[in-house]
Amino acid sequence: MAEITANNLGVAELTLPAWGVKPVAIQFLLILAAAFVLPAAAHATGLPVRILLPMHWPVLFIGLVYGWRSGLIAGAAAPLISFAFSGMPPAFMLPSMMFELAAYGFLAGAFREIFRLNVFVAMALALIGGRIIFLAVTFATGAVTQTFGAYFMAAMVPGLYAAAAQLIILPLLASLMLRDRTVRSIHDTDA
Repeated sequence: MAEITANNLGVAELTLPAWGVKPVAIQFLLILAAAFVLPAAAHATGLPVRILLPMHWPVLFIGLVYGWRSGLIAGAAAPLISFAFSGMPPAFMLPSMMFELAAYGFLAGAFREIFRLNVFVAMALALIGGRIIFLAVTFATGAVTQTFGAYFMAAMVPGLYAAAAQLIILPLLASLMLRDRTVRSIHDTDA
């Protein structure tokens, strides 16, 4: 008798498998987008990176879709790779951004995989957690000399538009990707 699992009953997986040729290739391309392509495009066109937050999008998406391990790796790697190739973010901000993006990817994935939260709730909590980590590391390392209030207004408020967009767009994209995977696996088991 066939073993009954959540997957062959049509229950959606919360994240996709992170290992294998195709998942690793997709994650690599997303890390490349986060580390170089999106920030370079924003800088080259003069678009405000503090408003668009180009590195955050792919890292959060990786966490939502591929889980906390992949999100953590992508988040830590993206700023480091970007710094190695472009010198951005500046060295004094590199630790803060590495911890922030690692927290984004980790938390987005952990809230989905471990705590099994709704994709929108997971995203909202990841956004809040990542920003708290960023501020904590920034002030703990002395990366800025401004007061907390002044730095908060300069660094956090401009990104609220991108965070709002991320909160809507990324969970929808992740849900579509996961649903597509579930539909394909149902059809594979029917064959």
